[in-house]
Amino acid sequence: MTFSALSRLECPKCGLTHDPDQVIGLCPCGSPLLARYDVPAVKLTKDELAARPPDLWRYHELLPVRAPENVVTLGEGMTPLLPLPRYGREIGVDRLLMKDEGLIPTGTFKARGAAVGVSRAYEVGVRRIAMPTNGNAGSAWAAYAARAGLEALVAMPVAAPEICRREVKVVGARLHLVDGLIGDAAAYVREQEGYFDVSTLKEPYRIEGKKTMGLEIAEQLGWRLPDVIVYPTGGGVGIIGIWKALLELRELGWIDGPLPRLVAVQSTGCAPIVQAYEQGLPESEPWPDAQTVAFGITVPRALGDFLVLRAIADTGGTAVAVGDETILAEQRRLAELEGAFVCPEGAATFAAARRLRESGWIHAGDQVVALNTGLGLKYPQTVPL
Repeated sequence: MTFSALSRLECPKCGLTHDPDQVIGLCPCGSPLLARYDVPAVKLTKDELAARPPDLWRYHELLPVRAPENVVTLGEGMTPLLPLPRYGREIGVDRLLMKDEGLIPTGTFKARGAAVGVSRAYEVGVRRIAMPTNGNAGSAWAAYAARAGLEALVAMPVAAPEICRREVKVVGARLHLVDGLIGDAAAYVREQEGYFDVSTLKEPYRIEGKKTMGLEIAEQLGWRLPDVIVYPTGGGVGIIGIWKALLELRELGWIDGPLPRLVAVQSTGCAPIVQAYEQGLPESEPWPDAQTVAFGITVPRALGDFLVLRAIADTGGTAVAVGDETILAEQRRLAELEGAFVCPEGAATFAAARRLRESGWIHAGDQVVALNTGLGLKYPQTVPL
């Protein structure tokens, strides 16, 4: 049996295809590249899948790593899909579920992209990686680089969460702090020689790890899809990945019917994708003076913004911006009602779900999956004592 059905890399902008078995970043046209698979060659059955270990590598035919010995893992994947009955009743969404990524290694969904991205980088011969980050991606990629024996350089804003900075240091990665935003960290990374840049969507495989959230949601719901998936959106890799996963499952013949309506959630302090969506634009404009308590979604302009906007349009979804005060209030309310201490980015999705229910965009009978992308304990400053 073929471990991976990976066949090529494809540019979603210009349509060029590329050999995946090389060290490659962006397409020459400047667009991110997407991994494509020989889906008809995948002969896996749902029963065979169900018998596999409960981690994201259970979907290895639809992941890019060709040989099992190159898999770098800390046991990531198959996070719980939890009903939220008390909070759901309060906001008027009785069938509300939370996909809780706070329970994954490094306490954040970034571990998915790091596991697959580092594994594939190692497989094609990369031994030194570098990336800019708002915090969690850096700590996750540093951890998986250590697991693989790779050298890692992580640049992040000095205002990034202290816990993330300490995580990068403890696993032996090189940490560089910049007085600015993630764009300034990216500029520093571009100046460094001898490293493979694994910035968001500048290598093709982080998205493949993130898409396993979509594969898991479908499997955990018995291959019946929810009506709505609400996702906090900065660089947008997760929402693009979930959309990609669902399209691949449809091609595999494992799901049918309409796809869930995808909701991109941003902060009013940094909402370039929401603005582009509301103006009907295919791409976003850089957001001036970006700042929000939801530090992980402080991305003034995402490289993959056009793909996020396509995912929203393709599924009949929407984009919503919520304020910091609302985010923190929702974080506290969810904890009070359900005992779940979510990260501020995750709290933003619940604030959006409440607003969309109030407006009637989410219907009372809809099944809604909200993504909590990280552990609230990594953000102690969000809770006053």
